[in-house]
Amino acid sequence: MKQSSSRGSAGGPSGFVRIISGKWRGKKLPVADAAGLRPTTDRVKETLFNWLMQDTAESTVLDCFAGSGSLGLEALSRYAAYLTLVEKAPALARQLQQHLKALAASNAEVVNADCLQWLQRPAQRQYNLVLIDPPFRQGLALPCCLALEQQGWLTDSALIYLETEKELALGAIPANWQLLKEKVAGQLAYRLFLRQSSR
Repeated sequence: MKQSSSRGSAGGPSGFVRIISGKWRGKKLPVADAAGLRPTTDRVKETLFNWLMQDTAESTVLDCFAGSGSLGLEALSRYAAYLTLVEKAPALARQLQQHLKALAASNAEVVNADCLQWLQRPAQRQYNLVLIDPPFRQGLALPCCLALEQQGWLTDSALIYLETEKELALGAIPANWQLLKEKVAGQLAYRLFLRQSSR
């Protein structure tokens, strides 16, 4: 289902996302309209990064279904060590490249690929912070979580942020992911998990 009716809810004028803290605080980045694109609202983003207060700096971040780049670029602004943005739509991937160029961010990469397919191969790098905010009601969230776990993309104590439609059942979440935080806002639910090593 298309979830992009709330274009202006990403903070500031319609068609922009705003970085709310860190070295690029207040910076507005343009967002192309795209089916299913639903940038995380400033309020939710602020809550998430309050949860991650001690854990963003120096982290290696994977932004699955990156879309506007709102979450991943916020982490980079807050001194994450490295960021991988995975985005399937070529136009959005190009825009993410432009954002990195405009921000002079050399410690980040954009992968123009289907995230689920990309994750189905042995991990090339391990991440200790993963951001998962897929288009709603397309069956993408749980397969993404399973691929991250099964293919070795996560460090032993990785943190995983998951933003989904509120009715999504979480029975298939990997058993070694501990739910740390959870909130519901309107039609969405957002949660933070801690991966516990299954070794």
